[in-house]
Amino acid sequence: WDQTMPASTRFIVLTNMSSAAVLDRETGLVWEQSPDGVDQYDLPNAHNHCNQLTTGGRLGWRLPTVQELGSLVDPTQSLPALPSGNPFINVQSGDYWSATTSGFSASQAWYVGFDYGYVNYAGEGSHRYAWCVRSGKGVDVQ
Repeated sequence: WDQTMPASTRFIVLTNMSSAAVLDRETGLVWEQSPDGVDQYDLPNAHNHCNQLTTGGRLGWRLPTVQELGSLVDPTQSLPALPSGNPFINVQSGDYWSATTSGFSASQAWYVGFDYGYVNYAGEGSHRYAWCVRSGKGVDVQ
């Protein structure tokens, strides 16, 4: 399955979740429309932030995998590197944690830089933003 959609049809703001969440029709994932753009977290607290989130009146949020987070990147865009016309607000041109640990150390995890769309890893004690996601997978990647 490989389908590319323009942002105008790819993303749907979910009114049944108080318009606080966005369905990505390309991946089937549901994202916070407005991730916390103020606080940065170390990795354990980023997990806690998502696990306790009640965006749209719903529990069940989690930190995304690096692949899921990277699926939002549009490499032709920058500051932030999101598809033109996307419905997201409050997305910082900074680094967002993923739940994917690096292959080098269990105390490091991958993150996505939304200023220019790069991927890198850092120690769990460093601070980055958290952008939470929901899906029907039911997997615990922590």
